[in-house]
Parts: sequence; C-alpha cells; structure tokens
Amino acid sequence: MKILSILFLTIFLGNGCDSAKAQDMQNAVIEYTANTRGFYQKITLENQTITVSKDRDGNDKAAPIKISDADWKEVVACFKELELDRLSELKAPTEKRFHDGAAIANLKINYKDKIYETTDFDHGFPPKEIKKFVDKINSFVKKE
Repeated sequence: MKILSILFLTIFLGNGCDSAKAQDMQNAVIEYTANTRGFYQKITLENQTITVSKDRDGNDKAAPIKISDADWKEVVACFKELELDRLSELKAPTEKRFHDGAAIANLKINYKDKIYETTDFDHGFPPKEIKKFVDKINSFVKKE
C-alpha cells in the first residue's frame, strides 16, 4: 500500500510541476524583434496569443491571434528548456548582421517581474540554446 501511495504521489506531483510551469507561461511576455534599415518585425507572445508588428512605431499592429493548444504545448515545452539567467551570455553563431547580411534579432522575456534578454544575433541564426524556441515563435508568422 505504501508503494502504491508513493507511486501515486510521485505521478501527481510530477504532473503538478508541468502544469504550474504552463500556468506561469500565461504570465510571461515574450518579444522577438528583428530589424535592418528596411525591415522591421516584432513578434509578441503573451497569454496564448501572438501579435506581429511590422512598423517600428507599432501603428500597424495586427489583432492578436490565438495559438492552438497543440502549438501552445510546444511553446511551453521549449520554454521549459530555456535557462533564462543565461540568455544574456549566449553567443551568436554567425555575424552576418555586421555587414547587412541578416537582420539584427533579439529575444526579450518578461517573466515573474524580471526581464531576460539576449545579446543581438542574426535573424534566422539564433544561438543553438534558444534555436528551437525562436524557430517555434517565428513559425507563427505568415511568410510574405
């Protein structure tokens, strides 16, 4: 009986942690920005919705789009893998942005009243530690 109780508590508490992290994601604000002289894109992910702005002043901000539950689960899973305290230490794998070969990108996460931000990196070439997360965020934007 003790073994059954321990097994039940282990499963129950383990699932509780995952749902708590998913619930915390409801309070996170994630901003991915990419820009050059002629290009600007800001993707804001908040509370299972995404908003895209292609105007530096934010005048053309589209209506928020709800993210499907399946996609949201993927976002939460990627978010769990991030080491937020180390975001500012990540090194960009390429330097195309130095000669207009790629837009300058940046990831900023406002989570639990603290802001975590990466150093600049090339749009389309994020540091490997955040690549899966950044690629997922960019997958929501319609290609034009």
